[in-house]
Amino acid sequence: MASYQQTVKTVIDKFSEIFGEPPFFLISAPGRINVIGEHTDYNEGFVLPIAINRYIYIAGKPTNDDRIRIFSADVNDWDTFTLGKVEKDQQVHWRNYIRGVAAQLMKEGIHLKGAEGLIMSQIAIGAGLSSSAALEAAAALLFLKASDSDIDRFRLALLCQGAEHEYAGVQCGIMDQMATLLSKDHHCLLIDCQSLKTEHILIPRGVSFIVADTGKPRSLAASEYNIRRNQCEEAVRILAQRTGKPIRSLRDVSAKEITEQFTYLPDPLGRRARHVITENDRVQQFVSCLKSGHLEECGRLLLASHRSLRDDYEVSSPELDAMVDVLMSQTGVYGARLTGAGFGGACIAMIDADRAASIVEATPFHYRLVMKESPYEPQVFEVTPVGGAQVYPLDSA
Repeated sequence: MASYQQTVKTVIDKFSEIFGEPPFFLISAPGRINVIGEHTDYNEGFVLPIAINRYIYIAGKPTNDDRIRIFSADVNDWDTFTLGKVEKDQQVHWRNYIRGVAAQLMKEGIHLKGAEGLIMSQIAIGAGLSSSAALEAAAALLFLKASDSDIDRFRLALLCQGAEHEYAGVQCGIMDQMATLLSKDHHCLLIDCQSLKTEHILIPRGVSFIVADTGKPRSLAASEYNIRRNQCEEAVRILAQRTGKPIRSLRDVSAKEITEQFTYLPDPLGRRARHVITENDRVQQFVSCLKSGHLEECGRLLLASHRSLRDDYEVSSPELDAMVDVLMSQTGVYGARLTGAGFGGACIAMIDADRAASIVEATPFHYRLVMKESPYEPQVFEVTPVGGAQVYPLDSA
């Protein structure tokens, strides 16, 4: 991957080439990995993401009219619209993340002004690293900076989530938007998705994380994601009816209660609920172990999470299972699991930082030996936990 300085120069030069003059500011919004707590956010549970040093960049400048003109260098495509008439694009999906954010900010009462922007991304699309939330956050900061406006980051995360719901059509939880906007260097971000309280959890010295992308597109992720969400809601309805308790989400159900009620839930609803409820417990145990330095136990919890996602939530794939096995066969790996919606994309592993280089080098080789018939090329890289999205003024301003 190109250095930060090289990437920034490339983005600025490309903006100047496309728009005929240099940008006034640069925005960076990080992707994220979720260390543990998968498919719990939309069930009002606990999640533990980290923002990573893979970014979406937008170079931008304000204009004197109400037009938005944005060029994506990655797909060689434009999005152009006026702020007085923001509509969904029925043909080109990526544009709706941009438009949805603009619509949400204006609905919030913020007076937006015109802007020009150029997008360039280091975040692999479809790898489970939340390129969509990074794009939403970067676009939101572009509009705010061009309009000389500001908004609380917590509120901005909620608006970006609303954009994804209403314009992109994905009923995502709040984790991704909060991770890209609220994270802190060298920390995980513990999010209680019921109360929306957050806590920054320091990552111990000597611990690192790697992303092992199988290369397989998450072709079923969007449709199956919504199916899983509906299954969880149906499980909540049945559990509330059976127990007589005011159960609003699976967060309100204990591990003891799901064990007692499991046989009354038709398959696969029982297994879906069991994953979410036990995953919430695993997140809290993981945080406790991370704080106390019990790294081997952290690794055991990561593996338990993967097994639950594979068997109870059924969102794994042969590629993801093989990648976890390959990672766990190597010295210095505490634990590994799939990350993101599943059905493809990436795994993450928590590792001994001193072993990072050898693990990154060896993993693709061993994975190809196991998955000889796979047409997909794996990508493995170490990630650094970073802070949230930022705006950087440039000299041209």
